[in-house]
Amino acid sequence: MRRSLADRSDVLPLMNIGTGEDLSIAELAQLVMEVVGFDGDLVFDPSKPDGTPRKLLDVSRAQGLGWKASVGLTEGIRLAYADFLAREGSL
Repeated sequence: MRRSLADRSDVLPLMNIGTGEDLSIAELAQLVMEVVGFDGDLVFDPSKPDGTPRKLLDVSRAQGLGWKASVGLTEGIRLAYADFLAREGSL
């Protein structure tokens, strides 16, 4: 029987994990635009700081416990958006 990471009693109750792949804010915004069907423009203010240069999470601890991402980011955003629409109705 395969146990999920959530079933492990030797792990802290909360663990922030990712896929181990880096993505810029602009790339993430573009991806969300595509998933939700937004056809407007992204506008960035070059006078503002870039924020954290890297948003890459170290997933080695989770992987060491047997975890591996089973849903990619694009699919996860699609699923989250579909859930939002199901709960809130289409806009």
